[in-house]
Amino acid sequence: MQIQIKRTLCLLALALAATAAMAATHFLRAPSARLGSPKVIIDWTEVGLGSVDSVNYVASATAGARYQCVNRGNNCPAASNKEDVLANVSVGGTFSVDKNGKITASLTIPAPAGTLTCPGNQRVGIVSAVFTNITLTDLTNGITTPTNPSALTYNGPECP
Repeated sequence: MQIQIKRTLCLLALALAATAAMAATHFLRAPSARLGSPKVIIDWTEVGLGSVDSVNYVASATAGARYQCVNRGNNCPAASNKEDVLANVSVGGTFSVDKNGKITASLTIPAPAGTLTCPGNQRVGIVSAVFTNITLTDLTNGITTPTNPSALTYNGPECP
């Protein structure tokens, strides 16, 4: 009889542990990353958020960008002023948890800002942007995960 009680208690403990593990906070799949010319849009679903009302996130990447001057017709001027920028970029947001303990959301990481100034009737245009080490971090629960894919490249027309 005593062995049966111990066995029942062990099975009950295992069942509770399995239930707790299934309810643990996690991303449903790896967050997805896609180009939004020339920015990265990260989409995700996180589940198992339990009783919290909201979760704070940061999407980040290492990004390089090339800027150039173009005229109002998007044509290349005689002088080709260009600038290359490399920076760590990030954006944060706070999202509400639904009644089922789930968040489905997105954040957009912009290309790193440049400082190029163009003369006369010209404006700054972006030639390319490369994003690497793209990650999403749930700051509330301390979970960081790479996106799928974790690197993306945007290429536009470049002046000679």
